[in-house]
Amino acid sequence: MTATSETARHADLLRSPTYPPPPSPGLSTVLERNIETLHARRQRETAEATLQERIADGVTRFTGSMLFVYIHLVFFGFWIVANLGWVPGVPKWDESFVVLAMWASVEAIFLSTFVLISQNRMAAAADKRADLDLQISLLAEHEITKMAGLIAAMAERLDIRAAQEPEMAEIRQNVSPEAVLDRIEATEASDPDR
Repeated sequence: MTATSETARHADLLRSPTYPPPPSPGLSTVLERNIETLHARRQRETAEATLQERIADGVTRFTGSMLFVYIHLVFFGFWIVANLGWVPGVPKWDESFVVLAMWASVEAIFLSTFVLISQNRMAAAADKRADLDLQISLLAEHEITKMAGLIAAMAERLDIRAAQEPEMAEIRQNVSPEAVLDRIEATEASDPDR
């Protein structure tokens, strides 16, 4: 079997919803599945991006690279050296550097726009992940509260003293996310340093 067909077969297996990924040392099967799911989700989001978004991301990626810095060092360095008259045989074309300043200003306007477009996409994706995190945290809190109630009931039935501790009653109470947010906002509003 060739390396290309082996790679294609492995890719097909990973796309299969029933195929468990090979276990890695130190990672559970569930964790491996979650990593693969997140990776597939990011690939899907990248594939669903519009052409304009992909262009903006590509420009942002390139302008954030050292190659971009090196190109600018050579370009601007030559421009400055040539217009100072230090390159024999090359006439000065921008002695006051006005054209260079205009070029750099226009470039900065466009580059900052591309960066903002990419940041807006990343912020939207981060908001989705934050919402997911919140939902999972609320679900986990609800499940833990229910388990604490069940354990407290078993402790009472077995006449274990820990069930009567005041902390157990507090643990068995459901937490209202709205109340927590209201309390955080009220605390921040009363803070004189803000």
